[in-house]
Amino acid sequence: MQSYSLPIQVRWSDIDQNRHLRHSAYYDYGATVRIACFSDHGLTNLKFEELHMGPILFREEAIFKREIKFEDKITVDLVVTKATPDFSRWSVRHHLYKDDRTLCAIINMDGAWIDMLTRKLAVPDRFIQTVFEDFPKATDFETIIRTKK
Repeated sequence: MQSYSLPIQVRWSDIDQNRHLRHSAYYDYGATVRIACFSDHGLTNLKFEELHMGPILFREEAIFKREIKFEDKITVDLVVTKATPDFSRWSVRHHLYKDDRTLCAIINMDGAWIDMLTRKLAVPDRFIQTVFEDFPKATDFETIIRTKK
């Protein structure tokens, strides 16, 4: 897959007292795009239940560049920036753009998979690995090589 992005409708409830997008809405938009990308590629809630797996976050950071206001039309994209060869650990970057391609924010996050039965970190099954192999990769994509302790 070359790219993945979604238009996002700014909601009135996403606006803070300064009349711009509240900081936590940026994270909500990133999560919306990640889950939509998963679902659009077969990683639906039903599939996660079947596999007894789920995505978890270790870190999420936003870098704010420009204000987003209620009337703005925005698009949020997704690229994988890092991953282990088995996709047990991965990092994703989102860019939030206005319609004129003004970069408003960058969200970086690190994730992994949890086995929902054992409640422990797990290596995803081949289905999840195949889906992640197809996700768009950043131009600065890195393979994470894990060493045993």
